[in-house]
Amino acid sequence: MSQPKTQVDLDLLSINTIRTLAIDAVQQANSGHPGAPMGLAPVAYALWQRFLRYDPADPVWPNRDRFVLSNGHASMLLYAMLHLTGVRDVSPDGIVLDKPSLPMDEIKRFRQIDSKTPGHPESHLTAGVETTTGPLGQGCGNSVGIAIASKWLGANYNRPGFELFDFNVYAMCGDGDMMEGVACEAASLAGHLGLSNLCWIYDHNHVTLDGPAAWSFSEDVMTRFVGLGWNVTRVADANDLDMLGRAYNTFLKTTDRPTLIVVDSHIGYGSPNKQDSSDSHGEPLGEAEVKLVKRNYGWPEDAKFLVPDGIYDHFKNGIGKRGAEARAAWTVKFDEYKKQFPQLADQLQRMQNFQLPDGWDKDLPSFPADAKGMATRESSGKVLNALAKNIPWLIGGSADLAHSNKTNLTFEGAGDFYANERRGRNLHFGVREHGMGAAVNGLSVSRLRAYSATFFNFSDYMRPSMRLAALMETPSIFIFTHDSIGLGEDGPTHQPIEQLAGLRAMPNMIVLRPGDANEVVEAYRVIMQLRHSPATLVLTRQALPTFDRSKCGPASGVARGAYVLADAANGKPDVILMATGSEVQLCMAAYEKLKAEGIKARVVSMPSWQLFEKQDAAYRESVLPSGITARVSVEMAATTGWERYVGPKGKMIGMHTFGASAPLKDLLKKFGFLPENVVAAAKEVLGK
Repeated sequence: MSQPKTQVDLDLLSINTIRTLAIDAVQQANSGHPGAPMGLAPVAYALWQRFLRYDPADPVWPNRDRFVLSNGHASMLLYAMLHLTGVRDVSPDGIVLDKPSLPMDEIKRFRQIDSKTPGHPESHLTAGVETTTGPLGQGCGNSVGIAIASKWLGANYNRPGFELFDFNVYAMCGDGDMMEGVACEAASLAGHLGLSNLCWIYDHNHVTLDGPAAWSFSEDVMTRFVGLGWNVTRVADANDLDMLGRAYNTFLKTTDRPTLIVVDSHIGYGSPNKQDSSDSHGEPLGEAEVKLVKRNYGWPEDAKFLVPDGIYDHFKNGIGKRGAEARAAWTVKFDEYKKQFPQLADQLQRMQNFQLPDGWDKDLPSFPADAKGMATRESSGKVLNALAKNIPWLIGGSADLAHSNKTNLTFEGAGDFYANERRGRNLHFGVREHGMGAAVNGLSVSRLRAYSATFFNFSDYMRPSMRLAALMETPSIFIFTHDSIGLGEDGPTHQPIEQLAGLRAMPNMIVLRPGDANEVVEAYRVIMQLRHSPATLVLTRQALPTFDRSKCGPASGVARGAYVLADAANGKPDVILMATGSEVQLCMAAYEKLKAEGIKARVVSMPSWQLFEKQDAAYRESVLPSGITARVSVEMAATTGWERYVGPKGKMIGMHTFGASAPLKDLLKKFGFLPENVVAAAKEVLGK
């Protein structure tokens, strides 16, 4: 192709390069979604080339603008941008490498095994992908957390003459995102908080995967977002770069609320037979149609993965030049900041590397033995406050249950994050569990240590966000209280049964259910040191005894997932009693009763199966000797999974129905969670 003569030619050539890379990658993979990238190429091009403050040579620069592709099925749009702009690769420990994130070979391996171009963007795989998206609405939710992070960082670390943090967040989304509840929760929170650094770009193409959007979606989105407190503007033609530029400038000038840009686009733009049709949404165009599309674009029909002369340089001279200048200016400013504010600069550098402050755990409490004890939600609140005092970037909140979850940070200076106050550490998510989970992931990928909290039963409302945290290997913290039928009178609608089993089945999710206050301390010690795994902390409403550690195994055993809490005098038990959380005390009481009857028992506290499975075989054997087959597990939850530990000759005491509404003592009796039942089970497996 000849060298373009004018800026207009170069713009169109760049846009069509984005389109054809997407078309060719999908066609070669024989799988994917070509239509959205074809329609949205000008929208992404205008943003990246003219507005996005981003340096492809340093995709982890802290003050870069963030681009989130919430409609992650359009992944080739993002991959094409990362390739054409020359975004650098980044090592797992955050070092920028002198090689591209997505060379052409990776574009050609779209959706293939072990490629860096999976069907939906994955942030832990591909440098330049800010967050893992695909399940619709999630990227929208993440973007709210990222926008909160920008505001919070600016309020806490900017100083006069040193505007270190003011990055904007752009999220591209489609009709599916607009329909998903999580996006509506997120939009409601963003509007309430007046997140003026947040811009959603709504691809309004009137098409869903099944067919015309009108089959299922007729609401007035613009009016809804006005009602949610957003500024709303519209671009009537996705191909009009001037109009797109005016819309982006409108966002940049809006200082009191988030902005929704509604872009009228054509899915499958340029396809003679599939434009504006769901046929271009979720499957390749087909070889014959590809040739027709390329003819429409004035493109060589048989060329594949073509990047015409001058295109790489065009992006290098656009976003590359702007981004490099912005980052260089920021770096100079940060070097001076380090001299004037060394303590703050040290915090920022540790934050960016998921490192903790020196002495972060120096004030963790140690709880004395106490038969009455306290609820693990209570001890959690004390530990969380002790940690937050020493980790300035530990922030979070609850879904309108902070007083029940005990997650309020109450020390002097903790403060609250409001629409008119951005410094506070307490976030108020309202009754928006799913939006909360997605926002916490956004905070986490922004390098803050962020936590959410609600009742354990409502982890069901958060599970998609939790799963994505595990998939993207980000250390989000999910705190849950009211962890069993032990919550009592609120009844089965609020009493979790199957949630533990479900979350234990989730790869890379570290689930911890501590058995007393000191196990809570050690659980947090584990959680705060995680860098590539999220954690689920499961806590009680009811008081639990604090074990006498002078007579029991040390709570530091939590770090190994399971440990011997109490043992037979000779270390050779006849029966092993296993439990987590509030049921450990039942095993301890049964241990004493069995001991009085001359039966040697061992009590194993198992707060985290995942951590236990990571231990070497010798340690696991020392805790659960394979030669001892008389075993009993006790947990107020579905027994699924316990068979791994009790074996074919053991017995599982657990829940096989939903709970009931009643005082705790009546529930324990009705469902059999009493020391004498544990004793009876132990005798049964011993054949006595």
